[in-house]
Amino acid sequence: MTVRVERVAWDDPRGVALRAAMDAEMGERYAHVGRSATAEEQAARARAFTIDPATMTSVLLAVDADGGVLGHAALRRLPRDAAVDWELKRLITVPEARGRGVGTLLVRTIEEDAAAAGATRVILQTGDRQPEAVGLYEKLGYRPIPAYPPYAGAVPEGLYFARSLG
Repeated sequence: MTVRVERVAWDDPRGVALRAAMDAEMGERYAHVGRSATAEEQAARARAFTIDPATMTSVLLAVDADGGVLGHAALRRLPRDAAVDWELKRLITVPEARGRGVGTLLVRTIEEDAAAAGATRVILQTGDRQPEAVGLYEKLGYRPIPAYPPYAGAVPEGLYFARSLG
């Protein structure tokens, strides 16, 4: 399978569609979360998952030879002092392309972009109901880390990983 990576804007309609599909899938997987949460807990969770497009430094699409979109990933610079930590966001592979190297290609390209920007590691947040994502990250050398802002205390089902670059 021939796959190329395209750099696009956050509001590229293909990326928007993939993120909406991811939101729907994650909504089903995590429907149980928040049922007993207080309004304050729900608001903290919503804040944790809010993305400011201005903080995205790279937005990537994996595209096949026919122009079909197979996946998406983004790199975010977190608004905090640790300029060496950059966050992998919204890694998505369409179901028919899963297990075919698309996720690996996107993660490695994000890591290259992060390194070029001066990052010394990439961090990420995933969830306890995403074993395939955890498996990919572990295969690629990501190791568990403590929860970090903006998720710390707001996302109890969160799992957090980092990989040193260089």
